[in-house]
Amino acid sequence: MGTLLYGNQGIVINFDDRALTHLQIVISTKLRRRESFIFTWSDSADEGSGRSAIWLDPTSTLHYRYFGSRTPAINREWIEALMLSANSTGGLVLIAEPVPSPITTAKMRR
Repeated sequence: MGTLLYGNQGIVINFDDRALTHLQIVISTKLRRRESFIFTWSDSADEGSGRSAIWLDPTSTLHYRYFGSRTPAINREWIEALMLSANSTGGLVLIAEPVPSPITTAKMRR
């Protein structure tokens, strides 16, 4: 279970390492472009099963902490879906990982 620490107060947000890796790619891409956006996710049952959101801009203080030492394989379809979300008026919404299509899987093997 990885964590995203947000802001100077160090708000701790827990995600599994695989999701956090994909979020880091999308968030870093947006912030590198100096784009601000809202990020929304569903809270776990032990956190009340609601949803939370934070505002991210290029001055945001972020720290990504991973439980595991290995970087997971990247699912390009998930990155693309997350980027589409991040570029929408509703902002980045953490969605479930799509199953890679056979075409994408074949390209990854080359």
